[in-house]
Amino acid sequence: MTVPWIVGGDFNVIWDEEETFGGLPVSLNEVDDLRHCINTCNLTDLGFKGSIFIWWNGRAEEDFIFKGLDRCLANMELQQIFPGLEVTHLSKIGSDHCPMLLKCDIEANPIKKPFRFLNFWVKNETFKSVVKANWHVDFMTDPFILFNYKLKKLKKAQLIRYLAIEEEFWKQKSGMTWFKEGNRNTKFFYAQVNGRRK
Repeated sequence: MTVPWIVGGDFNVIWDEEETFGGLPVSLNEVDDLRHCINTCNLTDLGFKGSIFIWWNGRAEEDFIFKGLDRCLANMELQQIFPGLEVTHLSKIGSDHCPMLLKCDIEANPIKKPFRFLNFWVKNETFKSVVKANWHVDFMTDPFILFNYKLKKLKKAQLIRYLAIEEEFWKQKSGMTWFKEGNRNTKFFYAQVNGRRK
């Protein structure tokens, strides 16, 4: 078939053993049938973002079963028209299946590669001058960096305050007033309180 087409939904069969958790062993015949059908139709799985397990049998403990039964497949003709196809598994609400969101973009999203520093760059004699010439950020004038710096200082101050309050609590609970100020021994105080309770 040369026309663009897409097939999506609940196939009631998994692609491989990684798509199931709990329940009976995987039927290899069913898996082979699904793979054969997809290959015969010249379709490819579009992949997904989110959880692999998008169906749950609704039971708890040892009776639960999670599976990845739903998928979106497309042929090459459709993928050439929409190179930015993206499937997202959303949160499960009101059904035993998670809904799937299909995003059809005409342009593919650029792949953002993380910056990787290579140690041998430092050995190059022009390294420092290149960094100085291209380093345009003044850390104390950039509002975003300054905000993050102040936020971290504030969080640290709050943490210190809460640790002091917790220490006072455990000191009083343990009945040990002879401990020196400033020692952060809340585990010791907690053990003392538990020992007295026992």
